[in-house]
Formats: sequence, C-alpha cells, structure tokens
Amino acid sequence: MRLPDIYAANKFALSFELFPPKTEAGVEALFGHAQTLVGFKPAYITCTYGAGGSTQDRTLEIAARVRKEFGLPVATHLTCVGRTADQVRDYLRRALEADVTNVVALRGDPPAGEKVFTVTEGGYRYANELVEMIHADFPSMGVAVGGYPEVHQEAPSPEADLDNLKKKIDAGAHAIITQLFYNNEDFYRFRDKCEAAGIRVPLIPGLLPVTNVSQIKRIASLCGAKLPQEFLSQLEACGEDATAQFEVGVEQATAQTQGLVDAGVPGIHYYVLNKSEAASRVLTNVTL
Repeated sequence: MRLPDIYAANKFALSFELFPPKTEAGVEALFGHAQTLVGFKPAYITCTYGAGGSTQDRTLEIAARVRKEFGLPVATHLTCVGRTADQVRDYLRRALEADVTNVVALRGDPPAGEKVFTVTEGGYRYANELVEMIHADFPSMGVAVGGYPEVHQEAPSPEADLDNLKKKIDAGAHAIITQLFYNNEDFYRFRDKCEAAGIRVPLIPGLLPVTNVSQIKRIASLCGAKLPQEFLSQLEACGEDATAQFEVGVEQATAQTQGLVDAGVPGIHYYVLNKSEAASRVLTNVTL
C-alpha cells in the first residue's frame, strides 16, 4: 500500500523508523523489538541508511523482511548522496521487486568527515529533483519528504525553507514527516505556515522519546532541535541515574504525543533507535 492510500484509509496512522544494524545479532535483536512495536498496529514502518548510502543494501533487506514477516507496508529512505541517477533508479527497481512500495526521499547529509553536501556527478542536487524522478518514473511508489518545524540548519531563512518544502510537494510528494522536535508549539506554527503556503498533504510529526540525556544532547545538536530548558533541567537533575532519565523522557514524550493527537494530527512517526521500550511505554499511556 502506498503512503497516500495509507493516510486516506486511516484517521490516525502510527509509524516507526528503524535502521539497519551492523551485525546479524543486531538484526535479530531488532526484529525482537519490531515484534513488540508491531503489536501497536502501525500503519507502516520505514528503514533508513547510513550517510553516503553506506548501508543501502542492508536497508533494503531489513525493509523487505519487515514486509514479509509482518505484512506491513514499508518505506525505504533514499538520499541524493553518493549515487548517480542511474544507480538511484536501479535501487528503486530492486525495492519494487522486494515489495517495498514507499520511499522517504531526502537530499541527505554529507558523509562522515565532510561538512558540505557535494553533488555526485550524474546525480541529484536537491530532494525535489529526486521526488520528481520517482513521481515520473516510479508512479506506483508512495513518497514522503522531510519537513523542519524549527527550520533546516542550512536554510537561509524560514521562508526559503518553506519554499523548498513546497517544491518537494509540487514535484509529487504524498506526505511530510518532520524532523524531531520537543515543543509542540513549534509544530503547530509550522503546520499553520504549511497551510498558508497551500501545502495540503498529510503533515506527520516525528518524535524521538528521550532515554538518555547525553545521547539526546548529541542528536539535537546535530539536527538543530531545541530541548526546552525545563525538560533539560529535569533530565540533568537525574544525574547518572539512567532509569530516572528514561522515566523523565517517557513522561515528556507521553505528554507531547497526547497533545499532538488531541490537536488532530494525521499520524505520528516515532524514531525508536531500534528499541521498543520507550515507544511502548508512551503508546500504552496515551489515548489514540
């Protein structure tokens, strides 16, 4: 099932993002967590890959196995980094052969050790170019793109960032999954701006429940997400108590999720970091 059909058929569509582990033991552990997450009846699951496409083939294997074992629609991430247009088309053909019928299309971050995105000769410079090709050459695939409630770090202005998002939608994207954020007001402002810009596709908030304060500080710094001071103070007050940090994170994610659901979002996409404990606690606590 394609993303536009998923959101048309569901008043609220839950989804999760996985990433491919480096070892076979990690893969088996992942599928144990995936089994738990599937119990919450997600509408689909996505699978990302490393910078520069370093785990692209493993990504397709994981997505195809999720599709086969759980019978759920799946989406593979796809970026413009390190691939020619012909290589991208070959990957999409293999995805369809594996019954992976959806794509999360992104420009992508530079590979490790590089600070600036470099266009691959014969490849794509922007995500909207990637979306346009998929829409034209692979019309049976659903396409989601990224959105940034707190503005993409490389955007010269919020207005330019919104213009870029509109280009991706006009190129044929079916849904927007946002970058992680921790203040729902940022999402609501972003939603209003999208509406004013004529963006009508489902806008899906992406959430990462906090389980470790050091980890989330690092992740937030990399993607430009802000941690509310009160929330950060609560986490830091836990000291080195990992269980206490987890409980604070679950409480915050529960409140954030319930607020978004009550505000009528068409779905929530959880970045679970290949674990099930935090998302399970949150989803058990909320009323969807």
